[in-house]
Amino acid sequence: MDFEASATMGSKLPSTAQGSKVGFGPKADYFVLRAFRPTYLYIPFPKPCPNHPTPLSLIHLQQPRDPTMQRIFLQAFLLIGLLSVLSGCIGPGYYVQSLKGHVEIMTARKDVGKLIEDPATPEALRVRMAAAADVRRFASDELALPDNASYRSFVDVGREYVTWAVFAAPEFSLAPQVWCFPVFGCVPYRGYFAKKSADELAQELEGQGLDVYVTGITAYSTLGWTSDPLLSTMFLRDKTYLASLVFHELAHQRVYVNDDTAFNEAFAVAVEMTGVRKWLRSIGDADGLRRYEAGLRRSDDFVALVAQARDELSKVYRTAGSVEDKRAAKAAAIERLRARYRATRDTDWDGYSGYDAWFESPINNAKLAATSVYSEQVPAFLRLFELCSQAYPRFYEAVRRLSAVDKAGRTAALKAAETCE
Repeated sequence: MDFEASATMGSKLPSTAQGSKVGFGPKADYFVLRAFRPTYLYIPFPKPCPNHPTPLSLIHLQQPRDPTMQRIFLQAFLLIGLLSVLSGCIGPGYYVQSLKGHVEIMTARKDVGKLIEDPATPEALRVRMAAAADVRRFASDELALPDNASYRSFVDVGREYVTWAVFAAPEFSLAPQVWCFPVFGCVPYRGYFAKKSADELAQELEGQGLDVYVTGITAYSTLGWTSDPLLSTMFLRDKTYLASLVFHELAHQRVYVNDDTAFNEAFAVAVEMTGVRKWLRSIGDADGLRRYEAGLRRSDDFVALVAQARDELSKVYRTAGSVEDKRAAKAAAIERLRARYRATRDTDWDGYSGYDAWFESPINNAKLAATSVYSEQVPAFLRLFELCSQAYPRFYEAVRRLSAVDKAGRTAALKAAETCE
């Protein structure tokens, strides 16, 4: 799969000052998203494949005029060149779409403080920006998250999702396919700024006999390499959802371990969960906290349902048998998962239907693998947070020490921790 190599920066994102549709959704269950769909996407520049030998000299990108953005553009383009050398071969298509998409967003940023003060800013947007500024201050002041320029600017991307992620897994395995990138390490997905490109990769992978899952992403992180902005997609639900995203993304800037997505995500989710609870209590939103806790319980139930299905499928894949027998057993296990979900929804959840779309759409190994990546180690991190007396600096330091342990022993060390030290 390739991207248009002679892309330009001519397309413009919608102007915020001329009336934005950004708003907090009237009803949100952020845990529907957190439990089975990543709400972030790193923008890694990948180790290229030799399938697309187009030299970098043929790639044309229109540089922004603003001096600050020129520096960002130059840094990103030089990084592409460096990684191409480090990787030993060049596949510019993925480089171009990553660079083009990110630079378009960076050049469209508007300072949150100026939007709040500007009399031309629509009142609805001003309210959202003020709420976002409060969340951002809380993140640094109360959660000891990085006090930098990230999430202090805003971009209206003019679409429902900012990027799309592609997950893949073998037909009879729950182990996700992994793609490795210089600097950022290995992750179990590839991300695209254009859904068409994501769908093309999905089709290519399906042609190889893999299970594939494509999902929309509402926010992404460059892990502090650039000052990531707030995106309009982050405001499509309520303020609690926005807070969860900001806390989660900033947690990745605090601690990130190459080649261990499960560790990174569970840590960020733990910061997100504890941070949102603390934030809701600080603003006296008792109703919001009750909704949040109810969402957590549903999320836990969902994860348990998926875990049971994964266990059943693992047994199917380990047993001897024909391909036809395994396919039939796989389909039966997935239908049992759906049946258990309907029973949980109609009894324990009083008919809450927020997960219906996930269960009614196709379920395969890639979709189940995407779910497990973000949930399995969360309880261990929450326990470590309690061992650290709910003190965020101590917690982060303990996580850093764990990150220095080799990957094979890291999870065991996390689960075996008896003190914060």
